[in-house]
Parts: sequence; structure tokens; C-alpha cells
Amino acid sequence: MAGGGGRRPGAAAPRLPGRGGARVGAGGASVPAGLAGRVGPTGRVWATDLDTSWLTGPGTATTEVLRHDVTRDEPPATGLDLVHARLLLVHLPDRAAVLERLVSALRPGGWLVVEDADPALQPLACPAEEGPEGERAERIRRGFRALLAGRGADLAFGRSLPKLLRGAGLVDVQAEGYFPVTSPACRELEAATVRHVRGELTESGAATDAEIDAHLEWLAREDVAVTPAPLITCWGRSGES
Repeated sequence: MAGGGGRRPGAAAPRLPGRGGARVGAGGASVPAGLAGRVGPTGRVWATDLDTSWLTGPGTATTEVLRHDVTRDEPPATGLDLVHARLLLVHLPDRAAVLERLVSALRPGGWLVVEDADPALQPLACPAEEGPEGERAERIRRGFRALLAGRGADLAFGRSLPKLLRGAGLVDVQAEGYFPVTSPACRELEAATVRHVRGELTESGAATDAEIDAHLEWLAREDVAVTPAPLITCWGRSGES
């Protein structure tokens, strides 16, 4: 059950036979594949991204993979029952315009689901860790957040989603937060993120190569508790025409 007593769209209907949905900023293949399973063989799913190299699996009779720039291109289809965007809007300069495009793809009564992080809501990397390793982890996390802010990301964006969806004309808007304290996946995500921006972290002076090597070795330990940024999921329905 979602917060506020409502049920998140899609979770309420394990099958949406014959319906249409789009995953914008698809990234990997897992979510498009899940949507394809929900719509069944008579439905249709569009999986779109600027970089479709990660979408190696879902090209089927049900799912179409498209290279798509959501900041400039029109939606791949209209009259959709569900449009889903995850960790997309926070990185874009004109979020309101992109949101309008996503809403325009919905049929009357269709649902938009947007998920984005809110790093400022809980900025710590390792709230339960102390000592030099924990201090180093926080310094590297601060360096990463500075990189995001320098690219134009709004570090408090997640909490603004309900207001944005209502402003776009959606109704029945609800939201909930997902806040894992720690897990093996949290450590793996932190390590992958640090590896991805390693060069930028060293160039900015957030950490040296030796410190990053030590940090990655520390993250591989099972007794280390790493906490990611909270993820806010917000959904709303297009009003009936």
C-alpha cells in the first residue's frame, strides 16, 4: 500500500492486458520487461532513452526501444495508460516543460509515475559509521553532491514532485519515500558511483586516488553500513476529459 491509503498505479493491477505504457529514461531492461509482462501480448510498451545500449533485452513484439531526447522530442505515443520516469527529471534543465510532454502522452485517466532522489533530505553516506573511514566516506559523498549541483541538479528535487505534478494538471496526486538504511546493494551502488566519477572527484580535490582505493576496499566489507539518498515516488492521474 502506498502512503495516504492509496495504491500506487501498476501495483494495484498486476496485469494491464491490451494497454500501453512508456518508460522514459529507461536505463536498463528490467522495468520495461516488467511493464511488458503487465500489458500482455496485446499491449504495447515504449522504452526510450538517449543511450539505448543498456536496453539489450526487451526488443520484442510487445516492446519497442527508441532513442529519444525527452527535452526536445515529442512522446513516442499518446493515449497511454501509464508513463514512468525514474531518476530523469532531476538532471534536466527545463523540468516543467519535460513534465508537460510526459503528461501529454497520457489518455484521460492515465497515470504518470515519477521517481527522483532527494539527496538533501538525508545527505549522509554512513550515518552509523565513525572514525577515519566514516569521515572519508562523508567527504567523498560531499564531493559527489557538489558534482551533481555543478551539473545543475536540484539536490532537493524529490520533495517537489507532488507540487509539480499538481501544477501539470494531474489529480489524485500521492507520494511516498523509499529510504534504505543499508544493504549489500547499497554498498554496491555507492562503489559503482564512486568508480564512475572517480576522475572528477580527484580533479575537484574531494579525494586522492589512494583515498578512493581505500574507500572502495572499505565498501567491500560486509560490516559497513552505507545509506543512499532517499528516493521519492510520486504519481498522479490525468483528469477525465
